[in-house]
Amino acid sequence: MTALTITRFHRTRLMQIWRSAGWPCKDALEIDLLAAQLVALHTSPEGFETLKLTEDGIRTLAEARQRGVRALSAHDRLGQKFAAHLLASGRIVWRELSLRAVIEGAAPETAPLTPATSNPLWSEDTPASLKAANVWRMARPDLFSVRNTTVPAYLQPMVHEIKYSRADLLSDLRHDAKRQAYQWLCEECYYVFPAGVAEPGEIPEHFGIWVLHGGLDDGRFELLRPARHASCALPFAVWMALCKATPLRSEDELAQAHLGEPAADDLPPCTEAP
Repeated sequence: MTALTITRFHRTRLMQIWRSAGWPCKDALEIDLLAAQLVALHTSPEGFETLKLTEDGIRTLAEARQRGVRALSAHDRLGQKFAAHLLASGRIVWRELSLRAVIEGAAPETAPLTPATSNPLWSEDTPASLKAANVWRMARPDLFSVRNTTVPAYLQPMVHEIKYSRADLLSDLRHDAKRQAYQWLCEECYYVFPAGVAEPGEIPEHFGIWVLHGGLDDGRFELLRPARHASCALPFAVWMALCKATPLRSEDELAQAHLGEPAADDLPPCTEAP
């Protein structure tokens, strides 16, 4: 028999079985897992069938997890940890969105004086120098979040920039246009970094500060300074970007998902003709 290739869809199902009571779905993925002896079918005295991970199944999940941990950088792990903190506080969180934002352009140049006798070919209400006062740029915040609410006034959009190293933080502080774009997209903007990377006085006053005490696995977050609040109505283009993106899900949400209804990103490709 040809050895079965274990894909991420198989590993996702293994994790779902591990987190659940193990009720079988009776689909093709479980056939593969049973054939590979990664799960075993158990029947209770009452006749109820359940699936349990075998030692090989547990080992497969552990190896996949270790590969994932090694692949993530310290910056990514800090971002994931703080995203979990935001999710636990009841916020909806997106990672690395690409959003268009308005920033202030260069100061308009003084228009040259025209002779009094010259007649323009057309009249303009707004001089060209004033039209270019604002410019658009793409912003990609590490974490963008809103409150999980039904009241638009309570959304409180926030941007959290993750900075694991001092060099990364100082580089970001030198880009004023980037910070302006983040402030245009939200009501409060924060920097998140490990304790000792920078002093609060080094961060502009209108930005809030979260610091991580301890390691990436068992550390805790502390709010050193709240951000300056500025009311913000999300533009339509931002709403469209949020609709197209997939928000992050907490571990508890994934654990409570129905065994037969994997997350949208984990759905296996359809191979059967309609």
